[in-house]
Amino acid sequence: MKKLLIPALLIIVACGGKEKKEKFTINRKSDTENVQKTPLQQSAERGKEVYSELCVTCHMANGKGVPGAFPPLNPSDWLTEKRTESIHAVKYGLKGKIVVNGQEYNNVMLPLGLDDEEVADVMNYTIQTWNEGEMVTVEEVKAVKK
Repeated sequence: MKKLLIPALLIIVACGGKEKKEKFTINRKSDTENVQKTPLQQSAERGKEVYSELCVTCHMANGKGVPGAFPPLNPSDWLTEKRTESIHAVKYGLKGKIVVNGQEYNNVMLPLGLDDEEVADVMNYTIQTWNEGEMVTVEEVKAVKK
């Protein structure tokens, strides 16, 4: 009888421990769910969606553009050194010559029909992903007039 009792107790104890472990694992949130995103991170995340839908065709998924036709955004001295002009181009389109990273481009970028928040978001995505710079705010975009 003792021979049967000890294995039975071991099975019950082992199963009980396993149930507790599974419940803990199932109810535990991942560390990334607990981390609050900054306004800049949230904006860049929304901007990534805009970029993927509208900008990727010309500037490519990696932001390198098409040499001689569409300027790179990865990296881009024009984005970082001509902030107002960059916002204007995204907001209203662009026509004519520009120089990016020492290379001249002369093409047309049609207006994308973005609202001010979308402009700020896509700017934040490109700046934060491939360049360095401060967050572009909706107020800053609103201040750029045609």
